[in-house]
Amino acid sequence: MMVDPRFVETLLFTLQVTAPVFLLVFIGIALGRIGFLTDEFNRVASRLVFTVSLPTLVFLNLSRTHLAEVFVLDLMVYAAVVTLLAFFWLVWRAQRTLVDYADRGPFVQGAFRGNLGILGLALAFNQYGEAGLALASVFLALLIVMYNFLSVVALSLWRSEQGIAWGQMGLDILRNPLIIAVSLALPFSLLEWSLPSVLAETADYLAALTLPLALLCVGAALNLRALQTTSRTALSSTAYKLVLLPIPMVLGAWLLGYEGQTLGVLFLIFGCPTAAASYVMARSMGSNAALAANIVALTTLFSTVTLSLGVFVLHYFGLSSG
Repeated sequence: MMVDPRFVETLLFTLQVTAPVFLLVFIGIALGRIGFLTDEFNRVASRLVFTVSLPTLVFLNLSRTHLAEVFVLDLMVYAAVVTLLAFFWLVWRAQRTLVDYADRGPFVQGAFRGNLGILGLALAFNQYGEAGLALASVFLALLIVMYNFLSVVALSLWRSEQGIAWGQMGLDILRNPLIIAVSLALPFSLLEWSLPSVLAETADYLAALTLPLALLCVGAALNLRALQTTSRTALSSTAYKLVLLPIPMVLGAWLLGYEGQTLGVLFLIFGCPTAAASYVMARSMGSNAALAANIVALTTLFSTVTLSLGVFVLHYFGLSSG
């Protein structure tokens, strides 16, 4: 029985894109289980990534990118519109199907809020190199604001204490290190400024820490015990996050004429597992934190299959070459 050479080539390509990323996550799980990556180390390392190395990575990629080449207004509008449509659809579904108010916010947040800053950037870089990382960083600049805003709305809609602290939420968004990094990078990109060589090389060292350290932390922080109490609600949110929302979003982009690197990065962005920060936010706002942890664990584990399948299909049919 002859094996289609194109199938083999596509399979090898898929493994090159997704396997290194998820292997680091599983190594993090193993190191966490044997106590090598302790909770304290993970807390400090995650804070280092979020406040220093990841913003540095985003700043460097945007500042060195000619935004006119990667920033396409209609593409950004598409990403924003489909995110909003998905959010309102999920709110309607939660209102109709979930009896427990404390479950509704985590269900909605888990189904739309992707882990763009870590897994999205890592996968885009693995598949398309610096060009993919730059495009993913532009999406990150837009969607991180939307995700934070919509997450607060979702978790506030069904709180016993009604009301959303809009002022505090606005301050939190403005103080977000990634938002600050994007703001600082824009003049460098638009005016074609560059850092002095010593600072640039130092920043490169810091940025190089980001993806491997962050992926190890994602694995070490993954609460596999949460899977023992997996509920139908968690599985439903996972299905939306990994399958039921990314497929129509990417199909819509393809019908609008997007292809190549753009379509590939869109899939990686929309198909990412749920961000670990959703658990922290659910806990701090009095929602069902156990459900949020469940969704993070389920989406992270199952995304090893869904993202690999998606990359395989898009590459096999020549839709994401770039």
